[in-house]
Amino acid sequence: MRDFSWKYFTITGDVESYLLYKEMDQTAEMPDEEENAAPDEAELTN
Repeated sequence: MRDFSWKYFTITGDVESYLLYKEMDQTAEMPDEEENAAPDEAELTN
C-alpha cells in the first residue's frame, strides 16, 4: 500500500496519497506497542 501511494502521488501529485504514504511510513517505523507494553497487573501475579 505504501509503494502504491507513492507511485500514485508521483503520477498525479495528489496530496491525499502523499499524506497516506507518510502515515504508512511512520507506522512502519513505530515499534509494535504490544511487544513493548508493560505487563498487566494480572500477569504479574501469575
